[in-house]
Amino acid sequence: MVMSDYTSKKILIVEDELVLAKVVEEYLTQAALEVALLSSGLDAVTTILNGAFDLVILDLMLPEVDGLTVCQEVRKTSKVPIIMVTAKVEEIDRLVGLEMGADDYLCKPFSPRELVARVKAVLRRTSNQSEKSNESNKGLIVDAERWIATFDGVNIDLTRREFMLLEILHAKPGRVYSRSQLLELAYPDDSEVIDRSIDSHIKNIRIKMKRVSDWDTIRSVYGIGYSYDG
Repeated sequence: MVMSDYTSKKILIVEDELVLAKVVEEYLTQAALEVALLSSGLDAVTTILNGAFDLVILDLMLPEVDGLTVCQEVRKTSKVPIIMVTAKVEEIDRLVGLEMGADDYLCKPFSPRELVARVKAVLRRTSNQSEKSNESNKGLIVDAERWIATFDGVNIDLTRREFMLLEILHAKPGRVYSRSQLLELAYPDDSEVIDRSIDSHIKNIRIKMKRVSDWDTIRSVYGIGYSYDG
């Protein structure tokens, strides 16, 4: 039964044993995966980085450039999942340690069915990690340590005073702050800021947030002040 979860996922097999590569290709294709083949490590790095692959099956012993070197070079700029394949038993300890940045390993000879299972497992794991990462970047994020505010991962270019004000509001969603409270909390040592300056800063924050989202997260409470409605 074809699993639609893997439809359109692109897999690159870097393997110089053509017969083995063809067998693996057939099994992966039956699992609804798109497959490309490469028989040398010489152009592997360029192919991997430019090919938009979802996973790479990389043989350790390749002609011209070995798989370990390929993996290390790819890891300098890419997090594409890599499953290393090796016939060298003495390399297993290094692969288990994943010191070269591989996501999994398999020792030859192996069952093509097992390899397909490993591929699916790595794809599921990396997909879940990606989803969690995306979820964690959604909405308004106020990073006080780096003085950065983002909305859905897009940076909001705030001034120091605007950031300090937004940080206070964001810390307690729903709480209504008066202008004098915001002034005291956000700018306790800044004599240049007055109550009505808060209105100007809030206006600027809203304008900048509108550039990245249609959602107005700051609510005006007539006669009192403002709150952040997250």
